[in-house]
Amino acid sequence: MSFFKNITTKPWERKGVIGGLEPEGAFESANEKVALSIFLVVASVVFSLFTVGYFLRMELPDWRPLSEPSQLWFNTGLLIASSLLFQWAKNITQRADDKNLRLAFFGGGVLAVLFIAGQLMTWASLQEAGLFLTSNPANAFYYLMTGLHAAHLLGGLWVWSKSSIRLLSGEEAAELKLSIELCTLYWHFLLIVWFILFALLLNT
Repeated sequence: MSFFKNITTKPWERKGVIGGLEPEGAFESANEKVALSIFLVVASVVFSLFTVGYFLRMELPDWRPLSEPSQLWFNTGLLIASSLLFQWAKNITQRADDKNLRLAFFGGGVLAVLFIAGQLMTWASLQEAGLFLTSNPANAFYYLMTGLHAAHLLGGLWVWSKSSIRLLSGEEAAELKLSIELCTLYWHFLLIVWFILFALLLNT
C-alpha cells in the first residue's frame, strides 16, 4: 500500500538540489494524505482496542445484551448512501468536470448529518425504554462505541464544511480534488468501521 511505502522511505538518502531550489519532499504523497493515513491507522487501533475490550467484558456475569433498535438499519443505509455520493464527487474531480459536483459533495455531507441525527434518535429511544448508559455494561459499550464513531464523523463534517465553503466560493473541481479525495477516503473508512461495529452489536 502507498502509506506503508511512504513510511519505509528513507528521506535522508535523498540528495537535495543545489542552487537554491526546493529539496525533494520526504513522501511521494501530499502531506495531507500522509497525515490522514497516519490518523486512520491510529483510529483503527483505537476502535480495535474497544472491540477487544467489548469481547472481554461480555464474558462477565453482569453482562445483559442490548437489543439493537431497528432504526440502526435505516441509519446504516444513510451512511452507505453518503459514502457513495462522496465517491461520485471524487470521480467527478478526476474527470476535471464540475457537472453535478455540488450535488454529489453536498449530498454526501447532508446524508452524514442525517446519519448522526438518526443515531441521536436511536439513543433517545433507548433512554425512553429505560436503557441508560449506567444500566449495565452492554449499554455502556453501545453508547461509547457508537458515540466514538459519531464523534469521528463530526470531525469529518468539519473538514467537509470547509471544502463546501470553497466550492460555494467558486473554486473549480481541479482545485478541490485533494480535499474531496481525502473526504472520500475518510468516509469509506468510517463506513467500514460502522459495518464492523454494527455486525458486532447484532451478533452479540
